[in-house]
Amino acid sequence: MLTPLGFSLLRQLADGQFHSGEDLAAKVGLTRARVSQVLKEAEGAGLALERLKGRGYRLLEAPDFLDAKRVRARLAALAEARPATLPLTVEVVDQIESTSSELMRRAQRRDVHRVALAAEWQTAGRGRRGRAWTAIAGGSLTFSLGWKFEQGAGFLAGLSLAVGVGVVRGLEAAGFKHVALKWPNDLIHRHMKVGGILIELNGDALGPTTTVVGVGLNVRLPQHARKDIPVPVTDLASVAGRKAPPIDRNQLLADLLAELASVLDVYANEGFAPFAAEWQHRHAYQGKAVRLLLPDGATVTGKVAGVDASGALVLADGPRRARFLSGEITLRRA
Repeated sequence: MLTPLGFSLLRQLADGQFHSGEDLAAKVGLTRARVSQVLKEAEGAGLALERLKGRGYRLLEAPDFLDAKRVRARLAALAEARPATLPLTVEVVDQIESTSSELMRRAQRRDVHRVALAAEWQTAGRGRRGRAWTAIAGGSLTFSLGWKFEQGAGFLAGLSLAVGVGVVRGLEAAGFKHVALKWPNDLIHRHMKVGGILIELNGDALGPTTTVVGVGLNVRLPQHARKDIPVPVTDLASVAGRKAPPIDRNQLLADLLAELASVLDVYANEGFAPFAAEWQHRHAYQGKAVRLLLPDGATVTGKVAGVDASGALVLADGPRRARFLSGEITLRRA
């Protein structure tokens, strides 16, 4: 687990050069022994360090730390093309329990509409159904965006699917081809998970409703970290390919936020309908025979016929159609 001290040290090492333990200790106000201990903790968080006697420490892959100023500058440039959806308020923190939890807490006291919060490290990041979300400092992109809708929860049933369309659009525009969607809120590439979406709501049944859109993406996920994840996973670096230029997480975050703002504005006026056809086109399991695991442990099988106007999954079994609001789908073995 990384601490604020750990991030202070990592920012000193972000230039990729060797720094002696003595110099690092002086700059952050620690003993050399404490510097060594904190850097060991950083390695446990997925960062690769090189130690060389007489020269000190250096990061083998120096992360491009998130910088709110760079994100805002990129958004300002994008605002010329889409002024109706911007600006947004952008905050970046080194460490937090969960960006979504923090925005939901703030929503109890003040407006979080159009507030984006990104974190290098989440101590309690989570995915759908309360699952833990594995992130790598400097190698993940985890952020949440607050948005207020005048409508109630029923109108927002398809929101996670529309958000999925927005994220894939943003990734595609940034050069990450063939990232697909998996109902209800996974982002996959060649059937391996590259990211996920979590929507949280707070409001009256008929509205208004404050939503927090949480997004987690694997940017650079080391092999040792993948072993601890119970599903097949990949990262955007693998999607882009070895010859692709380094991924600028600040630019990518800004591009995704701009695309999501556009999607959320449309959804507020028209609901899920404008996104349904595109979502089905981008669904990796569209028309395929699948097995659906329901929350109560039961399973059903059928062919994916698509989603309805509310975002529910529609399975076909011959002429019969059945709709489902939640569950986990896998390809059905022949």
